[in-house]
Amino acid sequence: MSRKSSFAASTLTVTLKESLTLDGRDYGGVQSYSFSGIGNVTRRIETITTAESSIATFDTVIGPGQYVPANVRYMRFSNLDDTNHIVLTFANENNNETAIKLDAGQSLVWNGDNSGGMADVMDADSSALTVSLGDMKSITADADTASCDMEIFIASV
Repeated sequence: MSRKSSFAASTLTVTLKESLTLDGRDYGGVQSYSFSGIGNVTRRIETITTAESSIATFDTVIGPGQYVPANVRYMRFSNLDDTNHIVLTFANENNNETAIKLDAGQSLVWNGDNSGGMADVMDADSSALTVSLGDMKSITADADTASCDMEIFIASV
């Protein structure tokens, strides 16, 4: 569900916590970051099938499942399945794509640029010597063996 509020924008605070003790030593950590000016949030659970399908697009106007790249500050994708993985494919405006395996029960967080959101955040060119970052253009998903539920959370200014 996406909602553009008539209320004042708010601050999204994300906290990551690792908890690990090895041989009596604490190796855990906590990192927290705040995104100010958030006025639009989408949070939904979608069934991802074994056929690749679009879960988000990026363009100059907001629409159902469509975001303005420069406005998106934070995205989280959580695979709610306990057995199967999901493949997320991210594409940019330069027709570069990268696919990431999201295993059962795991989450992937992608923070936008502090001031530019999802503009100029991705390059998947095979040349390691040349980086040409492009705006996020689309995200697709497909499940490995059987349909999986995935939670999608996207916050924008």
